[in-house]
Formats: sequence, structure tokens, C-alpha cells
Amino acid sequence: MQTTEILLIRHGETDWNTEKRIQGHIDIPLNAKGRRQAAALSTRLEGLSLDAIFSSDLQRARDTAAPVAAHHGLTVQIHEDLRERCYGVMEGLQRQEVALRYPLAYAALDARALDVRYPPGINVAETINEFSARAIGALHRLLNKATHQRIAVVSHGGVLDCIYRHVSNVALGEARAFDILNASINRLLWNGEQFKLVSWGDIEHLSHLGDIVLDEVDK
Repeated sequence: MQTTEILLIRHGETDWNTEKRIQGHIDIPLNAKGRRQAAALSTRLEGLSLDAIFSSDLQRARDTAAPVAAHHGLTVQIHEDLRERCYGVMEGLQRQEVALRYPLAYAALDARALDVRYPPGINVAETINEFSARAIGALHRLLNKATHQRIAVVSHGGVLDCIYRHVSNVALGEARAFDILNASINRLLWNGEQFKLVSWGDIEHLSHLGDIVLDEVDK
């Protein structure tokens, strides 16, 4: 049976990452550091063969994927279902702002309540269970659509969180005890029936930049 290696990558840094603002579906671009991270990621992967590269439709993911695709002569294949979770009214706010303005929603966020839908903002929020089903379903559809030896998937912290939990059998409601770092490489294998986690949180390619690499805001 064909085994596929998946390079699961979080997008590079944005200004809202540095400000610890909840991005969700808001289409925030990479900042200058994020663009450097994307270039370093591309250099790190240029010696590997890639059969395909997939990305969320949000620009912070697309622009992280683009240099990698260019090095490999590939087109970034865009999939909306690889988007970050939608947080509704929380999008654009820092956690302390959410706590002050929407204390009940913040309590649900802090507790990782699985079926609570936060108040709507520009977009209608997803529950954790809905989001996880979307993220895991998106990955399975990519893997079932074609047979590849190695693919790259560029997405968001929340998507990586859901996939890690799915692969490692960590409950969605548990507090996160693993890193989700900007422009990190996270390696999985898929044998057609199950996943295997090979490595997680690889940022060796960013060490020469001399900057702190930010973790996902909700740890």
C-alpha cells in the first residue's frame, strides 16, 4: 500500500500573531518576519521532492506556500476547508479583550467547550467539534483524491491542533501540551488506513534568523 509523507506546515508570522489577536477567518497578511520565515522554509525544503502542495485560501497560508511551490515548479492548490477556525465576534480581539467584553464566551474558549458557538461577528463562529470535523475531513480528502509520495499542506494553528490530536489520540477538550510554531514543519505518514506522527515542531530552518518563533495564541 502506498505511504504518503505529509509535511504539515503552519503559516509564517503575522502582526496579529505578535499582538496575540485572534485571527480566525480574518485575512491577515504575513509581516516582514513571516516573509523571511517563508523564504527560509522554501530553502529548507528545496532538496526534497514534492508531488503537490496544498494551502488554505487565506493569504498568510498562501504566501507561506508560494515560495515552496515556486522552488518545486508546482502550483499551490487552494482548499478553503484548510482555513483556520472561525471565532465569530472574537476575531480581531486579544484574549483579555474577549474576557472583558464577552465573559461567557471567554469562559467557553478557556475551557475548550466543544459544542459552544461564540456570538457572531463578521462571520458565524464554528464550534470546536465542527471545526475539527472540517479540518480532519479536508486532510482525508486530499489524501484520498490522489496517490502521492510526499505532499506539503500549509495551514493554521487551529488546523494543526486538530490534526495532532486526531493522529495522537488526544481529546479535543484537553489543554494543549504541544507546540504549534509559525513556519514549523510537522511530519506525518499515512498508509491508507492510519496516520503516524514522525516529528513535530521542526524549526531548524528558522534558527539563523535569530528571532523568537511564536507559538499559537491559545496554549
